[in-house]
Amino acid sequence: MHQHKITHSPANGKVNKTVKIALINPPIPEGVFRHQPYLPIGLAYLAAVLERNSHEVKILDCPTLRINCEQLKKEIADFDPEVAGITSMTPTINSAFAAAHAVKEVKSDATVVIGGPHATFMAEQILRDVADIDIVVRGEGEQTITEVAQKKANREKLRDVAGITFRKNGEIIRTAERKYIENLDELPYPSLGHFSLENYRVFGRKIFPVITSRGCPFQCSFCITSRVFGKKTRMRTAESVVNELEWLKNEHDAEAYSFFDDTFTLDKQRVHKICDEIIARKINVPWDCQTRVDQITPEILSKMKKAGCEIVTFGIEAGCQRILDSIHKKTSVEQNQHGIRMVKKAGLSVVTSVIIGFPGENLDTIKETLQFVQRLKPDDAYVCIATPYPGTDLYRLVKENGWEMSPDWSKYDTVTPVFENPLISNDDLLMMRKKFYNDFYSPSYILRQMIKGKFYNRILYRTALNHFIWRMKAAL
Repeated sequence: MHQHKITHSPANGKVNKTVKIALINPPIPEGVFRHQPYLPIGLAYLAAVLERNSHEVKILDCPTLRINCEQLKKEIADFDPEVAGITSMTPTINSAFAAAHAVKEVKSDATVVIGGPHATFMAEQILRDVADIDIVVRGEGEQTITEVAQKKANREKLRDVAGITFRKNGEIIRTAERKYIENLDELPYPSLGHFSLENYRVFGRKIFPVITSRGCPFQCSFCITSRVFGKKTRMRTAESVVNELEWLKNEHDAEAYSFFDDTFTLDKQRVHKICDEIIARKINVPWDCQTRVDQITPEILSKMKKAGCEIVTFGIEAGCQRILDSIHKKTSVEQNQHGIRMVKKAGLSVVTSVIIGFPGENLDTIKETLQFVQRLKPDDAYVCIATPYPGTDLYRLVKENGWEMSPDWSKYDTVTPVFENPLISNDDLLMMRKKFYNDFYSPSYILRQMIKGKFYNRILYRTALNHFIWRMKAAL
């Protein structure tokens, strides 16, 4: 039986009960595409807010710790949490279910909570199908998980917690939507003490993810950002952002930053202030960001370069205007071309991301997009296969057209075709993507990145070299 920890609030003398909470990033299933080992910043934020409310937290980042579900059971038994919070993206949702089962096997009375984009849009189905999950947190989670923990500690009812869906006596109950956190500066820094930061080195350097805003005013049909975090962009102040950069450098030896904002340069005045502060404080740490081709100017790029920016990533999505329009990107092929050239002219590296296999695509439109990317010679290129994630307009479109969609969520990794497009076969999609990379990562590309010599270019050079060597071995 648990002895709840009790803390006293000196301000009002109120007694607050607290609980032990395990936050879990589930194991990556065998065969699922693995991205770079970025620190799970969402869990770090949840931990920070929970700890501010005196709860005891343990983070289990299973992919980086290389923990499977059997080993997870031992960790749970040792920690003995009253609440287990599991995060998940669509490709790892089944692994999240397995993690929930592992928790319940060793701690049957633990409250298992799941969150993340997939859970947000599939809450009712998850609760119907997965008996091991008790509560689904929808959308932004910091305030919600804190209230859930408090209700658990005080043995109070969940009905007045906004932003959750839960099961009660066989009935599925969906509470009101939670309002977004308006002042992001009020959030504590991510709690990094739970991680062995050496595990998150990329090509020898510690790269820290940084979030300076939430929400997106654009509604691209493949993306769920505006539905999870809202159409209004909420931004931290420049001072708050640079204070965190300084803290990451001084306290955690940051050697690079990666800004995770969808459109970092949306408020150019704020970016100017961030860059001015970085320069004034002599932070001298390289960084990258992503933005849109219609949200940059030569002036802002020049300032970003002076402040240590090395790479700008654009989701240009297509080199064919008809497809761009059907995606609702609200940009033009000309803008894509102009934006890429503007970044190069500023002396920064540029990475592009495109989507192939979107409804309405055929072999000709895909060739148009891939040739467009080859012609503009970005420093790296992501070729993603159209993936209808729950909650997106693309998901709705595929459903309405009655096209067969894979029931295996682990395949929803943007490199595997998961629905039948009547105008192009999945084999053709994979073949065109493979051919693009074989052509793109050429000896001249490798030489070009090697000569540039900056930190991020060394990453691109080694990635391309590994691809080239793998291709040579496969040809033998």
